[in-house]
Amino acid sequence: MSGNKKEKAALPSLQSLMAEQNPLQMQVLMTTLALANTESQALISDVLMGSGPVGTMAQGDPMGAGEAFRAVGMNLAQNPAALMRANMELMRGWMGLWNEMTQEALGAEPAPETDKRFSDPEWQTNPGFKFIRKAYEVNTKWLMGLADHATDLPENLHLRTKFFTQQLTDIMSPTNYLGTNPQALRAFMESGGESVLNGIRLARADVKKAGGKLHISQTDETPFEIGENIATAPGKVVFRNDLIELIQYAPTQETVYSRPLLIFPPWINKFYILDLREENSMIRWLVDKGLTVFVVSWRSADDVTKDYTWDDYSKNGVYAAVEAALQASGAKKLNAVGYCIGGTLLSGTLAHMAANGDDRVNSATFFASQSDFELAGDLRVFTDGPGRSYIDSLIEKSGGVMPGAMMYETFNWLRPIDLVWRYVIDQYMLGKSPRPFDLLYWNADQTNIPGKVHQRYLKDCYYDNKLSKGEFELLGETVDLKNVTIPVMVQASRDDHICPFESVYRTATVFGGDTKFVLSSSGHIAGVVNHPDAKKYQHWTGGKITETGAEWLETAQEAPGSWWPYWWDWLKPKSGAKKKAVQPKDMGLGAAPGTYVKVRLQHIKLPLK
Repeated sequence: MSGNKKEKAALPSLQSLMAEQNPLQMQVLMTTLALANTESQALISDVLMGSGPVGTMAQGDPMGAGEAFRAVGMNLAQNPAALMRANMELMRGWMGLWNEMTQEALGAEPAPETDKRFSDPEWQTNPGFKFIRKAYEVNTKWLMGLADHATDLPENLHLRTKFFTQQLTDIMSPTNYLGTNPQALRAFMESGGESVLNGIRLARADVKKAGGKLHISQTDETPFEIGENIATAPGKVVFRNDLIELIQYAPTQETVYSRPLLIFPPWINKFYILDLREENSMIRWLVDKGLTVFVVSWRSADDVTKDYTWDDYSKNGVYAAVEAALQASGAKKLNAVGYCIGGTLLSGTLAHMAANGDDRVNSATFFASQSDFELAGDLRVFTDGPGRSYIDSLIEKSGGVMPGAMMYETFNWLRPIDLVWRYVIDQYMLGKSPRPFDLLYWNADQTNIPGKVHQRYLKDCYYDNKLSKGEFELLGETVDLKNVTIPVMVQASRDDHICPFESVYRTATVFGGDTKFVLSSSGHIAGVVNHPDAKKYQHWTGGKITETGAEWLETAQEAPGSWWPYWWDWLKPKSGAKKKAVQPKDMGLGAAPGTYVKVRLQHIKLPLK
C-alpha cells in the first residue's frame, strides 16, 4: 500500500509539466490538445452510438429508456413532497461539497479515495480536478436516487430507470474525457501529444477491423491459438452431432473413479474457460483427482442450427451427451455439472428425467447458474416488453440468430467502467496498445445463439420465471424441479453481476432433495475458476438453507482459498469405486479441444436482413 502511495506521489504534477514548456511549445501543445479533444469527443460519441444499451437510445429508443424516465418524471411531478425530498438531498450534497472544500482549504485531512477511476493524485491535490470529481459524485448520487423517490412505480420501470441512469452517470464521469482526465493530460504533456495521436490511430484501427463500426479491442489476440497454448488438456472427441461435440479427457492416474463427470458449460461462451491454462485448469485438476471428465462443446449457431429450440438443446445436448458419456466410459451412472445457462438447461432436463424414471444422473452441481429468476439482476432489463422486442428485432435482422457480437456488447455494458471506459481511456486517450491476456481473448471469443433458444430463455425463464414455478414445458411435458431429488450442490459468487448471489441462492431452494450451497468471493468467472494452488479469495459453507442468501451467510463459515476442495469432498463419495484407467477411444473425430470450439464469429456468415 505504501509503495503505491510513493509511486503516485512521484508523478509530476500537471502544473510542473506546464511550467517546463517554453511559450512556443506550450502554444503547439494547446493547439494539438484542442484538436485532439474534438477527436476525443467524437470518439466518445462513436462508443455511445454502438450496440450498447445507451446506444439504443439514439436509435429510436427500442428498449424504452425514455418511457422509464418519463414515468419517474410524471410520478415526481404528481408528488411534490417526494420531489422536494430529492431536491433537498441534492442541496445537502452541494452544501456538503462546499463545506468539505472549505475545510480542506483550511488544512483538514482529505477523505481517502475509494473509486479507482479517480486514483490519479491530481484528483486529490489539484483543487480544480478535486472540485470536478466531487461535483460529479454529488450529481451522480442525486440522479441515481430519483427513481427511488418515485412512489408506486412498476418494478420493471424502476429497474429500467436505475439501469439506464447508471449507464448515463458512468458516461458522464470526467475521467472519460480528455480535457478532464489528469492522467491523460499528463501523458499528453510528457509525450508531446504522441499519446493521443497514437490513441486515435488505435481507434481508427479498431473501426477498420470491425468493418466501419467502432469495436474496442480489449486485448492483443495474436499470441493465442486454441489447442496450442490455451485449451491444451489432452483428450479425444468421442461423440459429435450437429449441436455438440463431447470431449473425453485422458486420465493422468492409473486408476479412476467408476462414475464419470459430465460438464455442460454455457453456450453463450466457449467451454475452455475451464481449461484456459495448465496452472488454472479445472479440467486438469479434476482429471488429476482420478475422475473421467467429459465436457460438452456447443456449436455456434449457423445455418444448420439457427432454428433449434430449447427442446433440441435438451434432446441433442443433455440427453445425447449423457448417453454418449455412459457408452464411452462403460458406466451406468454419472455426475453432472451445469455452468450458467448450461445449468438452467440441465436443471429442466433433470426434472424431465425424474418424471420419466431416468436415473442415469447420480448428482448435479451448478456453477453460477439460475433456475429461479425472481432476483436475476440487471439482465432483467432485457426481458420485459421493450427489451424483448428489441432482442426480437436483432434476431430477425440476423436471419433468426442472436449474434454473438451483440451478446459481447451487452455483457460489456453490464460493467461499463471495467469493460468499456477503461479501454477507451487506456488505449484511445493514453495511447497504450492492448496487451495479450488469455482471459480477455476467451471473453471476446463469443458464439451465436439460435434465436428461438434465446427468446425462450428471456421470456419463459427470466420474465415469467416458469422453471421455478413448475410451469416450464420441455419435450412435451410440464416439468417440476421439486421432482429432482438427487444430491445437488449450488455454487454462487458474491460479486457476480450476471447471476447475482441472491438469485443463485434461490435456485438452491427449488430442488426436492438434499441441496448444499457454497458461496465464493469474486465474480462470474474468477469466483468459479479459482484453482486451489493460487491461494486466492475465500469461500463460505455450512449455512442453514433459509429464505434468503443473507440469512444463509449469517450462519455460514468462512474459509480461505478456493471452494474446489469443499466441492471435491462432497463429490468424491458420489463418484463410485476405483477401477483401472483406460484412454479415450479414438472415434475418428479428432483430438481435444475439437473443431466446434475453433469456429469464430467471423467464420460464420449470417443471412442478414
